[in-house]
Amino acid sequence: MKSSYELAMERMGGDDEPLSEEQKEKISEIESKFKAKIAERKIFLEKSVQDALAKGSTAEAEEARNILAQEVLSLEAKAESEKEKVRND
Repeated sequence: MKSSYELAMERMGGDDEPLSEEQKEKISEIESKFKAKIAERKIFLEKSVQDALAKGSTAEAEEARNILAQEVLSLEAKAESEKEKVRND
């Protein structure tokens, strides 16, 4: 399985310059930070989904699921943006 970095490089047509150890470390830190943020939001919003279902409100549960999906996509995009900045330094 290819890493998100490898997939991004394929989309961009490759990169002739390998990453420095410092860049690799920074990218790893970014990935860790955003994985933690995503996990935090998932825990919070899954609790909201469960609470809504317990009340019998499927509409509210679906709304919480949609919010979760949007937030995960947003956080993933921010992570990729930050990683791209590191790659271009």
